Amino acid sequence: MNIQRRLASALAVIPHKPGRLSFLLQILAFKVFSFPCYQSSAMELITSVLGSLLAEVGRHLYGFISSGIRNSRLYFNDLEKEMKLLTDLRNNVEMEGELVTTIEATEWLKEVEGIEHEVSLIQEAVAANHEKCCGGFLNCCLHRRQLAKGFKEVKRLEEEGISLLAANRIPKSVEYIPTAPIEDQPTATQNLAKIMNLLNDDGVRRIGVWGMGGVGKTTLIKNLNNKLRNASSAQPFSIVIWVTVSQELDLIKIQTQIAERLDLGLIMNGSNRTVAGRLFQRLEQEKFLLILDDVWEGIDLDALGVPQPEVHAGCKIILTSRRFDVCREMKTDIEVKMDVLNHEEAWKLFCQNAGEVATLKHIKPLAAGVAEECGGLPLAIIIMGTSMRGKTRVELWKDALNELRRSVPYNIEGIEDKVYKPLKWSYDSLQGESIKSCFLYCSLFPEDFSILISELVQCWLAEGFINEQQNYEDVKNRGIALIENLKDCCLLEHGDHKDTVKMHDVVRDVAKWIASNLEDGSKSLVESGVGLGQVSEVELSKPLKRVSFMFNKITRLPEHAIGCSEASTLLLQGNLPLQEVPEGFLLGFQALRVLNMSGTQIQRLPSSILHLAQLRALLLKGCLRLVELPPLGRLCRLQVLDCSATLINELPEGMEQLKKLRELNLSRTIHLKTIQAEVIAGLSSLEVLDMTDSEYKWGVKGKVEEGRASFEELECLEKLIDLSIRLESTSCPALEDVNWMNKLNRFLFHMGSTTHEIHKETEHDGRQVILRGLDLSGKQIGWSIINASSLLLDRCKGLDHLLEAITIKSMKSVVGCFSCLKALTIMNSGSRLRPTGGYGARCDLLPNLEEIHLCGLTRLVTISELTSQLGLRFSKLRVMEVTWCPKLKYLLSYGGFIRTLKNLEEIKVRSCNNLDELFIPSSRRTSAPEPVLPKLRVMELDNLPKLTSLFREESLPQLEKLVVTECSLLKKLPLTLQSATSMKEIKGEVEWWNELEWADDAIRLSLQHHFNS
Repeated sequence: MNIQRRLASALAVIPHKPGRLSFLLQILAFKVFSFPCYQSSAMELITSVLGSLLAEVGRHLYGFISSGIRNSRLYFNDLEKEMKLLTDLRNNVEMEGELVTTIEATEWLKEVEGIEHEVSLIQEAVAANHEKCCGGFLNCCLHRRQLAKGFKEVKRLEEEGISLLAANRIPKSVEYIPTAPIEDQPTATQNLAKIMNLLNDDGVRRIGVWGMGGVGKTTLIKNLNNKLRNASSAQPFSIVIWVTVSQELDLIKIQTQIAERLDLGLIMNGSNRTVAGRLFQRLEQEKFLLILDDVWEGIDLDALGVPQPEVHAGCKIILTSRRFDVCREMKTDIEVKMDVLNHEEAWKLFCQNAGEVATLKHIKPLAAGVAEECGGLPLAIIIMGTSMRGKTRVELWKDALNELRRSVPYNIEGIEDKVYKPLKWSYDSLQGESIKSCFLYCSLFPEDFSILISELVQCWLAEGFINEQQNYEDVKNRGIALIENLKDCCLLEHGDHKDTVKMHDVVRDVAKWIASNLEDGSKSLVESGVGLGQVSEVELSKPLKRVSFMFNKITRLPEHAIGCSEASTLLLQGNLPLQEVPEGFLLGFQALRVLNMSGTQIQRLPSSILHLAQLRALLLKGCLRLVELPPLGRLCRLQVLDCSATLINELPEGMEQLKKLRELNLSRTIHLKTIQAEVIAGLSSLEVLDMTDSEYKWGVKGKVEEGRASFEELECLEKLIDLSIRLESTSCPALEDVNWMNKLNRFLFHMGSTTHEIHKETEHDGRQVILRGLDLSGKQIGWSIINASSLLLDRCKGLDHLLEAITIKSMKSVVGCFSCLKALTIMNSGSRLRPTGGYGARCDLLPNLEEIHLCGLTRLVTISELTSQLGLRFSKLRVMEVTWCPKLKYLLSYGGFIRTLKNLEEIKVRSCNNLDELFIPSSRRTSAPEPVLPKLRVMELDNLPKLTSLFREESLPQLEKLVVTECSLLKKLPLTLQSATSMKEIKGEVEWWNELEWADDAIRLSLQHHFNS
């Protein structure tokens, strides 16, 4: 019995596999015959082991058999499906009359007939096995090889059949697409002509047409498609393929449209990769134009199966999108921006849709108002015009106009479904809630209002749309990135002034509509720029997140608190009649983060403002009667305080307690003459201090009155990156005392007298020094001047002496003193810009100068005197402007010290009475002449009565704009036939133009259409 147990244990650890059965039996037989005494026990053990082994073998065998049958069935089903496709393909080939007679088709049809017979035999054999058991299994295993072989052969014949059909079918090169005509829209017609020209430009492979929803992108490209159809053989493409992409990107849907256009519908059977390969092979045979309409995100052309246009010669891609970043992602070579219609185009389109009723005498003024409210957006114009068609009652037109002006045209049929909802797609496609909130915030401003970007960023930061943990430079950059993103989506556009943006009227209406339907408590009350005289307490009592009453005529606010406990923004700026904010009013706004009362006539703030514990931004710019502020120390979360252009004469009590204040704007505070010591130094989080044109002058310690803030206190502001202040003219800090200033990203230091004269702005005013009304004789060159990117010298004496000192100093140093300087402006001086000692610099002292502006230099004869003494090459100079220099004879001589102005792009010369030539060759010129102005794009000449020549032996190959006024003696222009290719505009008097002398009349004729008087 022990032996039996040991054998059973030994056998239990041996894997029960059928292949080992004979081996086990041999062992047992050996035991039985070797030990007769144990034969009885051994036989019992053998019987037990055999039963276990046979059961295990049965399980394995059953699994093997069922798996084989299941796989055979799968092969059988796949073969049946593919055979059906092959049969359909054969029928299509047989229907192609001429194709059937070809040798290739005949052979293919024979092969198909043969495989049909083979597959039929396999099908019959497999069917016969369904009622069998072991025999059926064995036959299934044998047929599986035949099934696989048949499947492979059927797939091969499918590919060959598709190729036969593709080679035989030639689709129309262009299919007509019904659409509205654009002949009456000059702007759209010009865009159409531009794109047609681009299609013939071999250097342009991808064209992006972008603009806001409803602006007419699809209509334009449909007209382009139809124009190519009418051009027939003249157009360069063998086929034009139109694909509608839509918001949800579906590659299979796009592939299907391309395949159907190529008459290749049958190729859509297979994986995306397989279909892409087939499309690629087919498109490689064509010079195609692929039009992708309504693209919302980048499309992988390789995954789609479209050859790259840069590789496949002769093919091009046009895409339309609401988003510029889609054009960027699709790597378009040229982007065509679709703008809204102008007034005349909009009115004509409106009348086409509204019919004759729009021109009726009693209706026309109202119809014009309705058309204007559509903001030139074709979609809105068409919907509004159609909805008002045939309506002759004045009341209906008045009601429609009123609804549009109130931005709530919900009762006008079609507006919400056909205008607002399609435009809302652009909003829905924005990535992230922050940018959506930023977009909706812009609707708080009045219609067609240019919003300061800096003000928007301040508000977005205060509202928490931008991470406040970033430094102010990063906050600004983030704000600009958000704005550019919204502009790229056509949800914002350039404002009417520098550094501003605005909303299209219809987009603003959509934003207000979206905000009014939000369910997250973010609803807004927007009554901005509507002429409101007083605030509605009923409206304010509703649950609101943001309130805008800006730019109205509000004279007074409610005396008591109103329950606006959730409101985070209150905008009251631009209400000029408003003189007082009642104590009780602000108590109802406990959650305020942004309070803007700029441009009102308030004289003081109520003490109740101190209860606004969440306030981040307090904006009081342009409150011209504001003389004092309450103690602000309790506003511990305040980050932005703008008191610019107010009448305050000192900072409020407790100011130094504002430990989170990041931006303080005290610019144009002409009565601010006192700042107490240590107040500014206590603002430990301050990053921006703007005191441009403030009356307060910062002096160095020991030279300011006791108790007043000194320049050295600014060193305590460790986070300061932007500083604009006035300095005492006699107290410029020494170089060794200002190492902390190296961390400043931007600065403006104004030394000398104050003037509100507007001076010329440059691109490099980020690090600017202004010296005004100073005597520069014997002055030291301070840190600020050496590190300035822009230097303005106005009404300064001793300028020649300063230049001499600079020249002498340069002889002791290899590096130029002004290597940071990129813009130089000199105004109102009697200097000749020529050092008196006759010294000459060893190197270019202004090696990076890009702009030079000279105005009112009464003794200046030529700029060459300055260049020779300071070693100037003007190698990076881009802009030269000279005005009111009465003794100026010529600008520069070339060929000697300066051989070429290779980067000069703009020249503007005005009111120089003795100027007779712009540039003259140097008598020292020894080498072959180089082009003096190879990159000049703009030349403006005005009131130069003695000017006879621009320069000798020179042409202007890149000139785009030429303006000549009151230069009657100028008879010749350095223009050639080549100039016509770059020229865009010529302005001047007709008499002057007609009296010009030309080397070849063909030059005049080539330029004539660019001339405007």
